[in-house]
Amino acid sequence: MSDTRRRVKVYTLNEDRQWDDRGTGHVSSTFVERLKGISLLVRAESDGSLLLESKISPNTAYQKQQDTLIVWSEAENYDLALSFQEKAGCDEIWEKICQVQGKDPALEITQDPIDESEEERFEEMPETSHLVELPPCELARLEEIADLVTSVLSSPIRREKLALALMSEGYMKKLLQLFQVCEDLDNREGLHHLYEIVRGVLFLNKAALFEVMFSDDCIMDVVGCLEFDPSLVQPKKHREFLTKTAKFKEVIPITDSELRQKIHQTYRVQYIQDIILPTPSVFEENFLSTLTSFIFFNKVEIVSMLQEDEKFLTEVFAQLTDEATEDCKRRELVNFFKEFCAFSQTLQPQNRDAFFKTLANLGILPALEIVMGMDDLQVRAAATDIFSYLVEFSPSMVREFVMQEPQQTDDDVLLINVVIKQMICDSDPELGGAVQLMGLLRTLIDPENMLAPTNKTEKTEFLSFFYKYCMQVLTVPLLASTVDEKNCKDLQEGSTKINPVCPDNFQTAQLLALILELLTFCVEHHTYHIKTYIMNKDLLRRVLVLMNSKHTFLALCALRFMRRIIGQKDEYYNRYIVKGNLFEPVINTLLDNGTRYNLLNSAIIELFEFIKVEDIKSLIAHIIDNYYKALESIEYVQTFKGLKGRYEQEKDRQTLRLNRYRRDARTLDEDEDEEMWFNEDGEAIEKSRPEEEFPESFGKYMEAKKVKESDNKENFPKRTPTGSFKFTFSHSAGAANGTNGANCKPATSPTSAASPNGSPAKSATPPATPVVKVSFPCQLPF
Repeated sequence: MSDTRRRVKVYTLNEDRQWDDRGTGHVSSTFVERLKGISLLVRAESDGSLLLESKISPNTAYQKQQDTLIVWSEAENYDLALSFQEKAGCDEIWEKICQVQGKDPALEITQDPIDESEEERFEEMPETSHLVELPPCELARLEEIADLVTSVLSSPIRREKLALALMSEGYMKKLLQLFQVCEDLDNREGLHHLYEIVRGVLFLNKAALFEVMFSDDCIMDVVGCLEFDPSLVQPKKHREFLTKTAKFKEVIPITDSELRQKIHQTYRVQYIQDIILPTPSVFEENFLSTLTSFIFFNKVEIVSMLQEDEKFLTEVFAQLTDEATEDCKRRELVNFFKEFCAFSQTLQPQNRDAFFKTLANLGILPALEIVMGMDDLQVRAAATDIFSYLVEFSPSMVREFVMQEPQQTDDDVLLINVVIKQMICDSDPELGGAVQLMGLLRTLIDPENMLAPTNKTEKTEFLSFFYKYCMQVLTVPLLASTVDEKNCKDLQEGSTKINPVCPDNFQTAQLLALILELLTFCVEHHTYHIKTYIMNKDLLRRVLVLMNSKHTFLALCALRFMRRIIGQKDEYYNRYIVKGNLFEPVINTLLDNGTRYNLLNSAIIELFEFIKVEDIKSLIAHIIDNYYKALESIEYVQTFKGLKGRYEQEKDRQTLRLNRYRRDARTLDEDEDEEMWFNEDGEAIEKSRPEEEFPESFGKYMEAKKVKESDNKENFPKRTPTGSFKFTFSHSAGAANGTNGANCKPATSPTSAASPNGSPAKSATPPATPVVKVSFPCQLPF
């Protein structure tokens, strides 16, 4: 649709009294058979789907606000709003609503939002009581006006009638003129009454009144009235703050006067809501919902107007990236963009996408690379906030930029390395900034948001890039803080100073814990890359040095890292752990912890319990063979006895399997010659069986056959008069002697006995190979 008059945004009010954007589309009013009435329909401009279908009910209260908004409630705690692109479109739909309800389009509200019980009371009142008569706007009547405004707040119908009366004949402007008179006369009583009046009018929650009160002519008088709270001994100085302390800085001159006025108005109204007005009670929460909406839609309009001014944004970016720009000027530019990005959160998703793409095209990421490396803490903090907005919006956009950066000789200039360096060098004792940056890094390296079908190679390319250029920067504090465990213990003994090698200061321990948390995430999500890095750097051994830290949370982070590695159930990892004897620091920590029942004890026990339950055989064998004597005394859990039981079961299975293998091997040797069939001419014919089932024994048989044919032709079997054959042949030392009847199977016995421990007995000299002659009186079937 090309008609911009009907172009609208659909909003719903959530439980936090904030407006949620439901999409952009075009609105129409038409009869819907299913709803049996004229309804408002909004279809999405992207795909034509139905965003809104709402019947215009004769009893629903619709409000028209700010010339381009229509707000109403369809059910309890379910408020809707249509924000029109053009005033003409809003007027058309408003006239249609008023036509259905039989109301005058000149009104700002079509119904009185009253409940059933109040409506019954209202019908019983005399007709004249429907009107609210305001006292003359005079100094002597201020107390009477204040009492009237305060008394109507508990009654929705009376609030509506009072709002209509205040909007007529410029009554609000007359009241605010009285404020100037009272202040000139230092009439404190009158000023206190005006405070009650203005506060009560704000709680009427009417957009039409806000348009008057927050205009350039009136807003500072409204702030002035709210300074004179009767509960305070001295009035506040809000106007002084807004006019002198709070300075409006135009980083780039704004030529659009309407935009400048909108920015001033929004800041001052936000100040009234957040600073001046007291926190509303439970019963007053809904009184300021329209004020919240007023601020919200103002921010949407500001962002839209700035985004459409391409000349303005281009100039801002040019100065931000210009090396000649002074630091103070750059600081102002960064703070501007921070506020700009914060305002953008009010945009609908489609417009927010376009907004961030515009910033990306103008060069926001290269600019951040510069400002995040500055020494100014405020600038770095603001740049971090902007970076978080970008990462939250599109991690892929940030990753794409990083991989397209020209490869410098110094990896520290890469954007991600700048972020890592800022995380490592955070001067905050609580590491608040480091925690925020660690979360952003985690988002960037999370494969779960790298699954876009349009770029299937993103995961492989970015992770390869990250592990090549960035992982070494991330692990610098960890590798610098851990050395060989023995040296670490020696340095700790007899020293009360902070040890730079085995850090005991809290801030360093916190930083290492953050790095370990990120590495643990990598173990779980980056199977190949992190595995290679751990092996090449012997990283697990270095991490387990931290088991000696006096900070239990750091020891637990190190243990969690190992637990995640073992949880992969990867034999590559298991062989690395066994070869490096890496259970030793964990078991030493368990033994040093003694009988204390704490989180560290439980975490270590859980590690071994996991190994037992998952039956990780290589680790079980390593633990029992090397550490069981130290662990067998722990009987308050059955974990280690269970590991021993698993070990014994596996050992028995191995022994049984070995014996079966030996028996099967002997049987195979015995059956080699038996599996021959002979024809009448004495030629050997192999029994039909796939050759691949016995390749080794078949080769041995053919080799032996050639030897027999060449060397023992005199022993070739001869047919006897009875039809049987009689022949002799040689056996090796491992064969046995014997005769059998019907099945022609010779009995065998091994020539070497087993020793008591199950291994073959050794003889001083090898036995000679006897030649055994066997006679088979078997009658062949042919």
